[in-house]
Amino acid sequence: MSDESRPQAPSDAPSDPPADTPASAPTDGPKRKGKVTRKHTVGRVIMISAVVLALITGLSVVYFVRHLNGNIEGISISDSLDDADRVEEVYKGNGEPLDILVMGSDSRDCEGCDIDQEGGGGSDTTILVHISADRSRAYAVSIPRDSVVDRPEAGCTSGDTDVLWNAAFDSGGPICTLSQLEQTTGIHVEHFVVVDFGSFGKMVDAVDGVNVCVPEDIVDRKHGIFVPAGDPSNLTGDQALDYVRARYIGDQLQQNDISRIRRQQEFIGALVRQVKSAGTLTRPDRVVKFLNAATNALQTDEEFADVTKIARVALQLQNIGLDKVKFVTLPTDYFPVDDPNFSGKLFWTEQATEIWKLLAQDKELPAKLIGGTSVSAEGPPGSSETPTAGESETGTPSETPSETPSETPSETASETPTPTTPSETTAPEEDPVPGVCA
Repeated sequence: MSDESRPQAPSDAPSDPPADTPASAPTDGPKRKGKVTRKHTVGRVIMISAVVLALITGLSVVYFVRHLNGNIEGISISDSLDDADRVEEVYKGNGEPLDILVMGSDSRDCEGCDIDQEGGGGSDTTILVHISADRSRAYAVSIPRDSVVDRPEAGCTSGDTDVLWNAAFDSGGPICTLSQLEQTTGIHVEHFVVVDFGSFGKMVDAVDGVNVCVPEDIVDRKHGIFVPAGDPSNLTGDQALDYVRARYIGDQLQQNDISRIRRQQEFIGALVRQVKSAGTLTRPDRVVKFLNAATNALQTDEEFADVTKIARVALQLQNIGLDKVKFVTLPTDYFPVDDPNFSGKLFWTEQATEIWKLLAQDKELPAKLIGGTSVSAEGPPGSSETPTAGESETGTPSETPSETPSETPSETASETPTPTTPSETTAPEEDPVPGVCA
Protein backbone atom coordinates (compact mmCIF):
# COMPACT_ATOMS: atom_id res chain seq x y z
CA MET A 1 0.00 0.00 0.00
CA SER A 2 1.46 3.34 -0.98
CA ASP A 3 0.61 6.94 -0.27
CA GLU A 4 0.08 7.43 -3.99
CA SER A 5 -2.88 5.03 -3.93
CA ARG A 6 -4.65 6.92 -1.16
CA PRO A 7 -7.21 9.49 -2.37
CA GLN A 8 -6.51 13.07 -1.38
CA ALA A 9 -8.95 15.39 0.34
CA PRO A 10 -10.36 18.24 -1.77
CA SER A 11 -8.56 21.51 -1.17
CA ASP A 12 -11.70 23.08 0.29
CA ALA A 13 -12.60 20.12 2.52
CA PRO A 14 -13.11 21.12 6.16
CA SER A 15 -10.83 19.79 8.82
CA ASP A 16 -11.39 20.13 12.54
CA PRO A 17 -8.38 20.69 14.79
CA PRO A 18 -7.31 17.74 16.93
CA ALA A 19 -8.58 17.56 20.47
CA ASP A 20 -7.36 14.87 22.83
CA THR A 21 -9.70 15.93 25.60
CA PRO A 22 -13.42 16.58 25.25
CA ALA A 23 -14.34 20.23 25.59
CA SER A 24 -16.94 19.35 28.15
CA ALA A 25 -17.24 16.32 30.35
CA PRO A 26 -19.20 15.29 33.41
CA THR A 27 -18.02 16.97 36.55
CA ASP A 28 -18.81 14.00 38.75
CA GLY A 29 -16.92 10.72 38.81
CA PRO A 30 -14.31 8.94 40.85
CA LYS A 31 -11.18 10.84 41.82
CA ARG A 32 -8.09 8.72 41.34
CA LYS A 33 -4.50 9.55 42.01
CA GLY A 34 -1.50 8.45 40.10
CA LYS A 35 0.82 9.52 37.36
CA VAL A 36 0.15 8.31 33.85
CA THR A 37 2.64 8.71 31.05
CA ARG A 38 0.74 9.79 27.96
CA LYS A 39 1.66 7.89 24.85
CA HIS A 40 0.13 9.19 21.65
CA THR A 41 -0.71 6.32 19.36
CA VAL A 42 -3.09 5.89 16.46
CA GLY A 43 -5.78 3.28 17.02
CA ARG A 44 -6.75 0.91 14.35
CA VAL A 45 -9.26 -1.83 13.86
CA ILE A 46 -8.51 -5.19 15.40
CA MET A 47 -8.77 -7.76 12.71
CA ILE A 48 -11.41 -9.57 14.64
CA SER A 49 -12.21 -11.02 11.26
CA ALA A 50 -9.02 -13.08 11.50
CA VAL A 51 -10.78 -14.95 14.27
CA VAL A 52 -14.51 -14.25 14.00
CA LEU A 53 -14.65 -14.47 10.21
CA ALA A 54 -12.75 -17.74 10.21
CA LEU A 55 -14.92 -19.02 13.05
CA ILE A 56 -18.18 -18.05 11.35
CA THR A 57 -17.34 -19.12 7.81
CA GLY A 58 -15.09 -22.12 8.31
CA LEU A 59 -13.05 -21.06 5.27
CA SER A 60 -9.69 -22.14 6.61
CA VAL A 61 -10.60 -25.85 6.60
CA VAL A 62 -9.74 -26.21 2.94
CA TYR A 63 -6.85 -24.04 1.81
CA PHE A 64 -3.12 -24.67 2.16
CA VAL A 65 -3.18 -25.44 5.88
CA ARG A 66 0.56 -25.92 6.13
CA HIS A 67 1.29 -22.54 4.57
CA LEU A 68 -1.24 -20.79 6.78
CA ASN A 69 0.16 -22.44 9.89
CA GLY A 70 3.57 -21.12 8.88
CA ASN A 71 2.18 -17.60 9.08
CA ILE A 72 1.20 -18.02 12.74
CA GLU A 73 3.50 -17.61 15.74
CA GLY A 74 2.43 -19.54 18.85
CA ILE A 75 3.17 -18.12 22.32
CA SER A 76 2.90 -20.18 25.50
CA ILE A 77 0.56 -18.87 28.20
CA SER A 78 1.67 -21.38 30.84
CA ASP A 79 5.30 -20.27 30.61
CA SER A 80 4.30 -16.89 32.05
CA LEU A 81 1.14 -17.63 34.03
CA ASP A 82 0.64 -20.43 36.55
CA ASP A 83 -2.79 -21.88 37.24
CA ALA A 84 -2.86 -19.83 40.46
CA ASP A 85 -2.50 -16.67 38.37
CA ARG A 86 -5.51 -17.47 36.20
CA VAL A 87 -9.20 -16.82 36.78
CA GLU A 88 -11.33 -19.96 37.04
CA GLU A 89 -14.23 -20.55 34.66
CA VAL A 90 -17.46 -19.30 36.27
CA TYR A 91 -19.93 -21.07 33.96
CA LYS A 92 -20.77 -24.62 35.08
CA GLY A 93 -23.59 -25.53 32.66
CA ASN A 94 -23.69 -27.71 29.55
CA GLY A 95 -20.96 -27.21 26.98
CA GLU A 96 -18.10 -24.75 27.18
CA PRO A 97 -18.21 -21.05 26.27
CA LEU A 98 -15.18 -19.66 24.44
CA ASP A 99 -13.54 -16.34 25.24
CA ILE A 100 -10.90 -15.12 22.79
CA LEU A 101 -8.92 -11.93 23.41
CA VAL A 102 -8.10 -10.11 20.17
CA MET A 103 -5.44 -7.38 20.14
CA GLY A 104 -3.84 -5.15 17.53
CA SER A 105 -0.14 -4.40 17.58
CA ASP A 106 0.98 -0.77 17.31
CA SER A 107 4.22 -1.84 15.63
CA ARG A 108 5.20 0.02 12.45
CA ASP A 109 7.84 -2.52 11.47
CA CYS A 110 5.63 -4.15 8.85
CA GLU A 111 5.54 -3.08 5.20
CA GLY A 112 3.25 -0.11 4.65
CA CYS A 113 2.63 0.38 8.38
CA ASP A 114 4.15 3.86 8.62
CA ILE A 115 1.33 5.60 6.79
CA ASP A 116 0.58 7.84 9.77
CA GLN A 117 4.25 8.68 10.46
CA GLU A 118 3.83 7.77 14.13
CA GLY A 119 5.65 5.32 16.34
CA GLY A 120 4.09 2.40 18.13
CA GLY A 121 4.78 -0.79 19.98
CA GLY A 122 1.76 -1.17 22.26
CA SER A 123 -1.83 -2.17 21.65
CA ASP A 124 -4.54 0.46 21.74
CA THR A 125 -7.44 -1.66 20.50
CA THR A 126 -8.62 -4.67 22.46
CA ILE A 127 -11.69 -6.82 21.84
CA LEU A 128 -12.96 -9.75 23.89
CA VAL A 129 -14.87 -12.22 21.72
CA HIS A 130 -17.32 -14.31 23.76
CA ILE A 131 -18.98 -17.30 22.07
CA SER A 132 -21.79 -18.92 24.03
CA ALA A 133 -21.61 -22.53 25.18
CA ASP A 134 -24.51 -23.53 22.93
CA ARG A 135 -22.90 -21.70 19.98
CA SER A 136 -26.05 -19.66 19.36
CA ARG A 137 -24.63 -16.15 19.83
CA ALA A 138 -21.38 -14.20 19.98
CA TYR A 139 -20.34 -10.87 21.46
CA ALA A 140 -17.28 -8.81 20.59
CA VAL A 141 -16.70 -6.30 23.40
CA SER A 142 -14.36 -3.40 22.59
CA ILE A 143 -12.39 -1.99 25.54
CA PRO A 144 -11.41 1.69 25.13
CA ARG A 145 -7.65 2.12 25.31
CA ASP A 146 -7.94 5.16 27.63
CA SER A 147 -9.71 3.17 30.37
CA VAL A 148 -8.00 3.55 33.75
CA VAL A 149 -7.49 0.18 35.49
CA ASP A 150 -5.16 -1.66 37.86
CA ARG A 151 -2.53 -3.85 36.20
CA PRO A 152 -1.60 -7.16 37.90
CA GLU A 153 1.95 -8.36 38.42
CA ALA A 154 1.29 -11.83 37.00
CA GLY A 155 2.41 -11.99 33.37
CA CYS A 156 3.64 -8.37 33.40
CA THR A 157 7.03 -6.80 34.01
CA SER A 158 5.43 -4.88 36.87
CA GLY A 159 2.05 -4.38 38.47
CA ASP A 160 0.60 -0.91 38.97
CA THR A 161 -2.56 0.94 39.93
CA ASP A 162 -4.46 3.59 38.00
CA VAL A 163 -2.83 2.98 34.63
CA LEU A 164 -4.22 3.09 31.11
CA TRP A 165 -5.53 -0.14 29.65
CA ASN A 166 -3.26 -0.20 26.61
CA ALA A 167 -0.09 0.15 28.73
CA ALA A 168 -0.32 -3.57 29.55
CA PHE A 169 0.95 -4.55 26.10
CA ASP A 170 4.16 -2.59 26.72
CA SER A 171 4.48 -4.26 30.12
CA GLY A 172 4.35 -7.85 28.93
CA GLY A 173 2.77 -8.13 25.52
CA PRO A 174 -0.36 -10.23 24.96
CA ILE A 175 0.19 -12.31 28.12
CA CYS A 176 0.10 -9.22 30.35
CA THR A 177 -3.01 -7.93 28.56
CA LEU A 178 -4.70 -11.32 28.97
CA SER A 179 -3.83 -11.37 32.68
CA GLN A 180 -5.15 -7.82 33.07
CA LEU A 181 -8.39 -8.77 31.32
CA GLU A 182 -8.96 -11.77 33.55
CA GLN A 183 -8.17 -9.94 36.78
CA THR A 184 -10.32 -6.90 35.99
CA THR A 185 -13.32 -8.77 34.56
CA GLY A 186 -13.38 -12.19 36.26
CA ILE A 187 -13.62 -13.90 32.84
CA HIS A 188 -11.40 -16.86 31.98
CA VAL A 189 -9.83 -16.45 28.53
CA GLU A 190 -9.16 -19.60 26.48
CA HIS A 191 -7.27 -18.06 23.56
CA PHE A 192 -5.69 -14.83 22.34
CA VAL A 193 -4.84 -13.39 18.93
CA VAL A 194 -2.55 -10.47 17.99
CA VAL A 195 -2.70 -8.98 14.49
CA ASP A 196 -0.28 -6.42 13.10
CA PHE A 197 -1.15 -3.20 11.34
CA GLY A 198 -0.12 -4.28 7.85
CA SER A 199 -2.38 -7.32 7.43
CA PHE A 200 -5.63 -5.38 7.57
CA GLY A 201 -5.40 -3.54 4.26
CA LYS A 202 -4.38 -6.73 2.48
CA MET A 203 -7.45 -8.50 3.85
CA VAL A 204 -9.68 -5.75 2.51
CA ASP A 205 -7.99 -5.74 -0.91
CA ALA A 206 -8.29 -9.54 -1.07
CA VAL A 207 -12.08 -9.20 -1.25
CA ASP A 208 -11.93 -6.25 -3.67
CA GLY A 209 -12.89 -3.70 -1.05
CA VAL A 210 -15.73 -3.41 1.44
CA ASN A 211 -18.94 -1.42 1.03
CA VAL A 212 -19.62 0.94 3.95
CA CYS A 213 -22.17 3.72 4.22
CA VAL A 214 -20.21 6.94 4.81
CA PRO A 215 -22.61 9.90 5.26
CA GLU A 216 -20.03 12.63 4.69
CA ASP A 217 -16.39 13.01 3.64
CA ILE A 218 -14.01 12.10 6.47
CA VAL A 219 -11.11 14.57 6.54
CA ASP A 220 -8.16 14.82 8.93
CA ARG A 221 -5.35 16.67 7.17
CA LYS A 222 -2.89 16.42 10.05
CA HIS A 223 -2.90 12.63 9.92
CA GLY A 224 -3.35 12.36 6.13
CA ILE A 225 -6.86 10.90 6.32
CA PHE A 226 -9.51 11.26 3.64
CA VAL A 227 -12.45 8.90 3.07
CA PRO A 228 -15.02 9.83 0.42
CA ALA A 229 -18.73 9.84 1.25
CA GLY A 230 -20.97 7.24 -0.34
CA ASP A 231 -23.98 5.01 0.24
CA PRO A 232 -22.25 2.72 -0.09
CA SER A 233 -18.64 3.81 -0.44
CA ASN A 234 -16.37 0.96 -1.56
CA LEU A 235 -13.30 1.22 0.67
CA THR A 236 -10.10 -0.47 -0.47
CA GLY A 237 -7.03 -1.13 1.68
CA ASP A 238 -5.69 2.38 2.33
CA GLN A 239 -9.16 3.92 2.52
CA ALA A 240 -10.24 1.25 4.97
CA LEU A 241 -7.21 2.00 7.15
CA ASP A 242 -8.13 5.68 7.09
CA TYR A 243 -11.74 4.91 8.04
CA VAL A 244 -10.96 2.73 11.05
CA ARG A 245 -8.08 4.82 12.43
CA ALA A 246 -9.75 8.26 12.10
CA ARG A 247 -10.18 9.96 15.46
CA TYR A 248 -10.10 13.73 15.02
CA ILE A 249 -13.29 14.20 12.99
CA GLY A 250 -16.67 15.65 13.83
CA ASP A 251 -17.41 18.05 16.67
CA GLN A 252 -14.87 18.35 19.45
CA LEU A 253 -16.89 16.13 21.79
CA GLN A 254 -17.01 13.44 19.08
CA GLN A 255 -13.24 13.33 18.58
CA ASN A 256 -12.59 10.40 20.88
CA ASP A 257 -11.83 6.70 21.04
CA ILE A 258 -15.49 5.76 21.53
CA SER A 259 -16.50 7.21 18.16
CA ARG A 260 -13.55 5.48 16.49
CA ILE A 261 -14.52 2.14 18.05
CA ARG A 262 -18.02 2.60 16.63
CA ARG A 263 -16.61 3.12 13.12
CA GLN A 264 -14.40 0.08 13.56
CA GLN A 265 -17.43 -2.01 14.50
CA GLU A 266 -19.35 -0.74 11.48
CA PHE A 267 -16.50 -1.71 9.17
CA ILE A 268 -15.89 -5.12 10.74
CA GLY A 269 -19.59 -5.96 10.37
CA ALA A 270 -19.46 -4.99 6.69
CA LEU A 271 -16.30 -7.07 6.22
CA VAL A 272 -18.00 -10.07 7.82
CA ARG A 273 -20.90 -9.77 5.39
CA GLN A 274 -18.54 -9.33 2.45
CA VAL A 275 -16.56 -12.47 3.29
CA LYS A 276 -19.74 -14.50 3.76
CA SER A 277 -21.21 -13.30 0.47
CA ALA A 278 -21.35 -15.43 -2.66
CA GLY A 279 -19.09 -12.90 -4.38
CA THR A 280 -16.26 -14.02 -2.13
CA LEU A 281 -16.99 -17.67 -1.37
CA THR A 282 -17.42 -18.59 -5.04
CA ARG A 283 -14.06 -17.03 -5.94
CA PRO A 284 -11.18 -19.31 -4.84
CA ASP A 285 -8.63 -16.61 -5.69
CA ARG A 286 -10.26 -14.22 -3.25
CA VAL A 287 -10.56 -16.86 -0.56
CA VAL A 288 -6.90 -17.80 -0.83
CA LYS A 289 -5.74 -14.18 -0.77
CA PHE A 290 -7.98 -13.39 2.19
CA LEU A 291 -6.85 -16.35 4.29
CA ASN A 292 -3.21 -15.63 3.56
CA ALA A 293 -3.65 -12.00 4.59
CA ALA A 294 -5.71 -12.87 7.67
CA THR A 295 -3.03 -15.20 9.06
CA ASN A 296 -0.04 -13.13 8.00
CA ALA A 297 2.16 -12.14 10.99
CA LEU A 298 -0.49 -13.55 13.34
CA GLN A 299 0.39 -14.28 16.97
CA THR A 300 -1.76 -16.60 19.08
CA ASP A 301 -1.48 -18.83 22.10
CA GLU A 302 0.19 -22.15 21.27
CA GLU A 303 -3.04 -24.14 21.33
CA PHE A 304 -4.69 -21.82 18.82
CA ALA A 305 -1.67 -21.59 16.48
CA ASP A 306 -3.19 -24.09 14.07
CA VAL A 307 -5.82 -23.27 11.46
CA THR A 308 -7.39 -26.70 11.92
CA LYS A 309 -8.11 -25.74 15.53
CA ILE A 310 -9.85 -22.58 14.33
CA ALA A 311 -11.67 -24.66 11.72
CA ARG A 312 -13.02 -27.08 14.34
CA VAL A 313 -14.54 -24.15 16.19
CA ALA A 314 -15.79 -22.76 12.89
CA LEU A 315 -17.75 -25.92 12.14
CA GLN A 316 -19.76 -25.33 15.29
CA LEU A 317 -20.73 -21.82 14.24
CA GLN A 318 -21.85 -22.18 10.64
CA ASN A 319 -25.51 -21.90 11.60
CA ILE A 320 -25.19 -18.83 13.79
CA GLY A 321 -27.12 -15.88 12.41
CA LEU A 322 -25.32 -12.60 11.89
CA ASP A 323 -28.07 -10.95 13.91
CA LYS A 324 -26.73 -12.95 16.86
CA VAL A 325 -23.21 -11.52 16.44
CA LYS A 326 -23.08 -8.25 18.41
CA PHE A 327 -20.25 -5.73 18.54
CA VAL A 328 -20.40 -3.98 21.91
CA THR A 329 -18.51 -0.93 23.20
CA LEU A 330 -17.84 -1.28 26.92
CA PRO A 331 -19.88 1.40 28.77
CA THR A 332 -17.57 4.07 30.19
CA ASP A 333 -17.67 7.65 31.43
CA TYR A 334 -15.14 10.46 31.69
CA PHE A 335 -13.28 11.47 34.82
CA PRO A 336 -14.02 15.03 35.99
CA VAL A 337 -12.45 17.74 33.84
CA ASP A 338 -10.63 19.12 36.87
CA ASP A 339 -8.97 15.80 37.72
CA PRO A 340 -5.21 16.59 37.61
CA ASN A 341 -4.21 13.11 36.39
CA PHE A 342 -7.15 11.65 34.51
CA SER A 343 -9.02 14.49 32.85
CA GLY A 344 -10.19 13.13 29.49
CA LYS A 345 -9.62 9.51 30.57
CA LEU A 346 -12.31 6.90 31.13
CA PHE A 347 -13.60 4.71 33.94
CA TRP A 348 -15.87 1.67 33.60
CA THR A 349 -19.46 2.23 34.67
CA GLU A 350 -21.75 -0.09 36.63
CA GLN A 351 -23.16 -1.25 33.29
CA ALA A 352 -19.68 -2.44 32.30
CA THR A 353 -19.44 -4.46 35.49
CA GLU A 354 -22.81 -6.03 34.72
CA ILE A 355 -21.69 -6.96 31.19
CA TRP A 356 -18.61 -8.77 32.51
CA LYS A 357 -20.73 -10.58 35.11
CA LEU A 358 -23.26 -11.79 32.55
CA LEU A 359 -20.59 -12.91 30.07
CA ALA A 360 -18.76 -14.83 32.81
CA GLN A 361 -22.04 -16.66 33.47
CA ASP A 362 -22.62 -17.10 29.71
CA LYS A 363 -25.90 -15.20 29.84
CA GLU A 364 -27.43 -13.14 27.06
CA LEU A 365 -26.80 -9.40 27.23
CA PRO A 366 -30.18 -7.58 27.35
CA ALA A 367 -30.93 -4.77 24.93
CA LYS A 368 -31.44 -2.28 27.73
CA LEU A 369 -27.82 -2.89 28.77
CA ILE A 370 -26.05 -2.75 25.38
CA GLY A 371 -28.57 -1.23 22.97
CA GLY A 372 -26.98 2.21 22.87
CA THR A 373 -23.43 0.87 22.61
CA SER A 374 -23.78 -2.11 20.27
CA VAL A 375 -24.23 -2.93 16.59
CA SER A 376 -25.21 -6.19 14.90
CA ALA A 377 -23.10 -7.88 12.24
CA GLU A 378 -26.33 -8.39 10.29
CA GLY A 379 -26.13 -4.96 8.75
CA PRO A 380 -28.93 -2.66 7.58
CA PRO A 381 -32.30 -4.13 6.48
CA GLY A 382 -32.18 -5.58 3.00
CA SER A 383 -28.42 -6.04 2.99
CA SER A 384 -27.72 -8.31 0.03
CA GLU A 385 -24.51 -9.62 1.56
CA THR A 386 -26.22 -11.28 4.50
CA PRO A 387 -26.96 -15.01 3.89
CA THR A 388 -29.61 -16.80 5.88
CA ALA A 389 -28.32 -18.74 8.86
CA GLY A 390 -28.10 -22.44 8.11
CA GLU A 391 -27.99 -21.96 4.33
CA SER A 392 -25.16 -21.63 1.90
CA GLU A 393 -24.84 -18.55 -0.26
CA THR A 394 -26.59 -20.38 -3.10
CA GLY A 395 -29.68 -20.94 -0.94
CA THR A 396 -29.16 -24.65 -0.40
CA PRO A 397 -28.79 -26.20 3.03
CA SER A 398 -25.19 -26.32 4.24
CA GLU A 399 -23.54 -29.70 4.47
CA THR A 400 -23.21 -31.35 7.83
CA PRO A 401 -19.56 -31.32 8.93
CA SER A 402 -18.04 -34.79 8.92
CA GLU A 403 -15.50 -33.94 11.57
CA THR A 404 -16.62 -33.89 15.16
CA PRO A 405 -15.37 -30.72 16.84
CA SER A 406 -13.08 -31.24 19.80
CA GLU A 407 -14.78 -28.44 21.68
CA THR A 408 -18.32 -29.75 21.63
CA PRO A 409 -21.13 -27.25 22.20
CA SER A 410 -24.01 -28.09 24.47
CA GLU A 411 -26.99 -29.85 22.92
CA THR A 412 -29.37 -27.50 24.65
CA ALA A 413 -29.26 -23.78 25.19
CA SER A 414 -26.89 -22.75 27.95
CA GLU A 415 -29.50 -20.49 29.48
CA THR A 416 -33.28 -20.70 29.50
CA PRO A 417 -34.67 -17.36 28.33
CA THR A 418 -36.32 -15.39 31.09
CA PRO A 419 -39.55 -13.53 30.28
CA THR A 420 -38.82 -9.83 29.97
CA THR A 421 -40.88 -6.69 30.13
CA PRO A 422 -40.91 -4.10 27.33
CA SER A 423 -38.66 -1.81 29.37
CA GLU A 424 -36.05 -4.57 29.52
CA THR A 425 -35.98 -5.15 25.77
CA THR A 426 -36.10 -1.54 24.62
CA ALA A 427 -32.69 -0.37 23.48
CA PRO A 428 -31.69 3.24 24.11
CA GLU A 429 -31.09 5.38 21.03
CA GLU A 430 -27.52 5.75 19.82
CA ASP A 431 -25.91 9.17 19.65
CA PRO A 432 -24.81 10.24 16.15
CA VAL A 433 -21.27 9.15 15.23
CA PRO A 434 -19.25 10.94 12.52
CA GLY A 435 -18.67 8.67 9.53
CA VAL A 436 -21.51 6.27 10.45
CA CYS A 437 -24.90 6.36 8.74
CA ALA A 438 -27.92 6.49 11.03
